[in-house]
Amino acid sequence: MKPVDLARKLRREAAFEPAALDRGKAVLMAAIRQEVEPIRRPTIVPQLPYEDIRAALFFLERAFGFSEISTSRLVGQDGVIHHALVEFGDGVIGIGTHGAHGAISPKSAGIETQYISVYVADVDAHYQRARAAGARIARELREHHVYEALDPEGHRWRFLQRPREAPVQ
Repeated sequence: MKPVDLARKLRREAAFEPAALDRGKAVLMAAIRQEVEPIRRPTIVPQLPYEDIRAALFFLERAFGFSEISTSRLVGQDGVIHHALVEFGDGVIGIGTHGAHGAISPKSAGIETQYISVYVADVDAHYQRARAAGARIARELREHHVYEALDPEGHRWRFLQRPREAPVQ
């Protein structure tokens, strides 16, 4: 519903029940924000091939804190997930079928061909979460606030924390 229509509805309801004004205010503000601040969509979305996309999605969420964009999931008639998008902060990565477009999972290829860097707010806490979820640590957490981990199919992930900016004097 458009903000102008929500405002009209809210005015009618508030005339009969003043408490409706408080309840409707948050809904109206959210609608206005969505109209004023359009959803940003990334212009570059890297794609990673996985043999088992369902398992990859579960792992990436549990170990690394990614969230699947539920509307992006493509499922075949056989019930197999063929593609999905995951997000972390303002970044998005596609999770695709092994072999599609010639892309092969490191699990089958036996070699890593890339790594993905992800900035996190607290690399120490992220490292502990990943270890607890069974991530294979490829490079231990270092004093430079960075570590590397492999997912179950061998994709290399590099997690790091931006250095804190020095206070202005």
